[in-house]
Amino acid sequence: MTRDEMLIDLEAVTRVYATGDVEVRALDGVSLTIASGEFVAVMGPSGSGKSTLMNILGCLDRPTGGRYLLAGQEVSRLRKADLADVRSRTLGFVFQNFNLLPRTSALENVELPLMYQGVRARDRRARAHEALDRVGLAPRSGHHPNQLSGGQQQRVAIARALVTRPRVILADEPTGNLDSRTSLEVMALFQELGGQGITIILVTHEPDVAEFASRVVFVKDGRVRSDERRTPKVVDLQAAT
Repeated sequence: MTRDEMLIDLEAVTRVYATGDVEVRALDGVSLTIASGEFVAVMGPSGSGKSTLMNILGCLDRPTGGRYLLAGQEVSRLRKADLADVRSRTLGFVFQNFNLLPRTSALENVELPLMYQGVRARDRRARAHEALDRVGLAPRSGHHPNQLSGGQQQRVAIARALVTRPRVILADEPTGNLDSRTSLEVMALFQELGGQGITIILVTHEPDVAEFASRVVFVKDGRVRSDERRTPKVVDLQAAT
């Protein structure tokens, strides 16, 4: 596959932070390409640069050097407002701590990104119902987060990421607060979404979680130390019961 066919294309990306007179190279010449529909796990020890890499991939930060092309658009030097627009149109985010608003329903939590986009109420409600149905939570649309299990809350968070119809979902330790069975359910959902053409990029410390990805990128000292494509382990929820 050529670079022109890639959804994500990092070319010699660096990210340097200045702390007084000391420069910290959080990323040191990272080149990485990811195609549509790939399920990529990013691993590495604390301080390896994987969080910085995810921030750049998610257009939450800019590289100090190098280029980042997302869906053919160079986003490396975009202004904050333009980066926010790219995030809104192309990217969805899932976090370890769910980040749901406690006093609003599942449906209202999922609607929230569409409110920021200015989507009219009737349309955003329909799309939020559709996203909740996609993750198997349509019957719980009126429930508040404290009425849902941890796994159900993470599914609401995934529905919120899906509601903008992104091409990429970035998930930061999405199973970190879940039990083993629920973690498998989330990984099964990610595999399903990958099969539908959505690119999944997941940061994890857990090798057993990374086994469900079709590719594992290992980062250390700000560099990609290995990049392995492999046959992913298929989630077997029946065996986990």
